[in-house]
Amino acid sequence: MPNMSLTKNPMPVQDPNIRNKNFDEVALGYTESIAIDEAKRCLNCKNPKCMTGCPVKINIPKFINNVSLGKFEEAFNIIYNSSSLPAVCGRVCPQETQCEKECIRGTKGEAVAIGRLERFVADYHNKYSNSSINVKEYNGHKVAVIGSGPSGLTCAGDLAKMGYKVTIYEALHEAGGVLVYGIPEFRLPKSIVKKEVENLSKLGVDIETNMVIGKVLSIDELLNDYKYDAVYIASGAGLPKFMGIPGENLKGVFSANEILTRTNLMKAYKKDSNTPILLGNNVAIVGGGNVAMDACRVAKRLGSENVYIIYRRSLDELPARKEEIEHAMKEGIIFKTLTNPTRIIGDEFGNVKEIEVVDMTLGEPDSSLRRRPIKIEGSEHTIKMDSVIMALGTSPNPLIKATTIGLDTNEHGGIITDEFGKTSKEGVYAGGDAVTGAATVILAMGAGKTAAQAIDEYIKSKYA
Repeated sequence: MPNMSLTKNPMPVQDPNIRNKNFDEVALGYTESIAIDEAKRCLNCKNPKCMTGCPVKINIPKFINNVSLGKFEEAFNIIYNSSSLPAVCGRVCPQETQCEKECIRGTKGEAVAIGRLERFVADYHNKYSNSSINVKEYNGHKVAVIGSGPSGLTCAGDLAKMGYKVTIYEALHEAGGVLVYGIPEFRLPKSIVKKEVENLSKLGVDIETNMVIGKVLSIDELLNDYKYDAVYIASGAGLPKFMGIPGENLKGVFSANEILTRTNLMKAYKKDSNTPILLGNNVAIVGGGNVAMDACRVAKRLGSENVYIIYRRSLDELPARKEEIEHAMKEGIIFKTLTNPTRIIGDEFGNVKEIEVVDMTLGEPDSSLRRRPIKIEGSEHTIKMDSVIMALGTSPNPLIKATTIGLDTNEHGGIITDEFGKTSKEGVYAGGDAVTGAATVILAMGAGKTAAQAIDEYIKSKYA
């Protein structure tokens, strides 16, 4: 029998007053019975629109139908045909603005919980499946992938499935890119990422860590000396942005990148950590995106009592996912919207003491189609702070551009490509945040899939 409920099955979660003191995963996942019940909400539309909102083109109706029948492994195989990282996407992708946005059920009530079902299927497979991965016979060509984030992993996986010998070069000491250093454990357990990386290794993908391309090796060396047929640049956007206001050089001012990397990759939250983070009781996070939500929730878990989100527009304009905002609010984060920092004030020892802010009002929409924030004259005031974390976005690191002959970039440092990921340099493709600047995991994966197909066509035409 179809489930005609207008609302999704709720996701079981940890209690907010317990989870804001630990780094265990907040969302606990659907049980088998809940997953089947939710899958039965799907209408099996003759012309399903949900797939049009999926950047990697998963056959969503087909996998959900299998879930409704209790055929979980079959459902996994359908997802895995399109996505190399289903357990990751089921947790961190903004389905509400993509596949679920197009779901017909969402016109009268809530969309089918596609993301939660994807997570359930992937977790079920990882827990119970003993199936082996089919390794494609080597086709005689090899490709280098720069970066092991979602775009690089996706491109590498798709190419390996086509028979290419793929080597991923990762700058850090652990593979996973932003999935391991940027997204907190309570949103994406690192064991999940490790499992996905292991699956790629089983496909025959080699992963070289501690390899900073542009320092250890250049892209020209990979092409000319190491004889790679093509290179895919998926180095991400790891260069943090700051406001340029007075006081940003004080002790106690951090980028969100530093806080998240030290917490996620270097385990700063553990009592025996070699890199502890001491933020104090009063912490301001400047920004309103998903990274800002991650940073504020991390600060709360590190023991800070009063954690503020300072954002210059209203709550309605916050760009972070609605689910992450709601989780942050329930965990005790204080939202000071329509507020903008003007300077950071230090004490006699150069430590953060206060942050000066000004009240804002909203005017007409600007180029971002959001109402433009306007300063209210004379509204300056200070708030006591021990630390300030800037979560204002990131841009691509200029190292690869500076060390690669003939690679064009735009004014923001992003690598210029065509719609298929082809760059200005022969045999070099790029995608993900290295091209667009900071964006979502699933969009980066979509770029990786597109580039893998383009690289395959390029190499075949070259050797035809």
